[in-house]
Amino acid sequence: MLRIAVQSKGRLFEDTMALFTEADIKLSTSKRTLLTQSSNFPVEVLFLRDDDIPQCVANGVADLGIVGENEFVERAEKAEIVHRLGFSKCRLSLAIHKETEYNGLEWFNHKKIATSYPNILKNFLAEQHIEADIHVITGSVEIAPAIGLADAIFDIVSSGSTLISNNLKEVEVVMKSEALLIGNKHMSDEKKEILQELLFRINAVKTAEDKKYVLMNVPTDKVQEIVAVLPGVKSPTIMPLATEGWSSIHTVLDQKCFWEIIGKLKAIGAQGILVLPIEKMIL
Repeated sequence: MLRIAVQSKGRLFEDTMALFTEADIKLSTSKRTLLTQSSNFPVEVLFLRDDDIPQCVANGVADLGIVGENEFVERAEKAEIVHRLGFSKCRLSLAIHKETEYNGLEWFNHKKIATSYPNILKNFLAEQHIEADIHVITGSVEIAPAIGLADAIFDIVSSGSTLISNNLKEVEVVMKSEALLIGNKHMSDEKKEILQELLFRINAVKTAEDKKYVLMNVPTDKVQEIVAVLPGVKSPTIMPLATEGWSSIHTVLDQKCFWEIIGKLKAIGAQGILVLPIEKMIL
């Protein structure tokens, strides 16, 4: 059985539980327990603080962990990245008071910077040949400039609303982060087999994201023209309809280009366009 360490609360917890649900891995989270076992898949989930997950995976307390890239890089534990999950995206940025004039990284020379990520910041400043005083805070970093504790902060930014509410502005993005599936380097062959099945399910879920299954009726003499504008996964399915001179085309479209393609299809002559969500895609 695989043991997976997962953040015990917050957005990453919610996104992880949603992924498990989509992958049909049933877990009971109604009662907040440290450890819970799936009823239909050989995994158990260990709920931890996010900053404890890299160490637990590296030490073998857990076989796998789902953790933000920011925490993984900051802790620098000897675990390996198994898969990039693509959710819970954010960035680690430097921010200063919104009224302060900023003219480049040289501004940070000899300034005091508050952060919960001292190692990432230290390495970045060293690469940029900037000398600054790093003040480590484990709580609400964004209030440090307002109370005179620091000149700037280095912290996680998602929407930027927290910075705005604290009269701060983002001036430098140091790294981008997303959820990672990390693994212990010494898993047994049996556990690696379970991991492959888990990755198969995750990939099926992630591949289907932002994809739509589209069915349409088209004049048969327009089929090749329609096919020419379809960027589907593979060649679309084409079937004749009972009505002579008409065919049905089935394909998959990406959400980001969906409306542009639909407009072209209508202009060519597609009718009765039906759009369905896709839960899983096995390629």
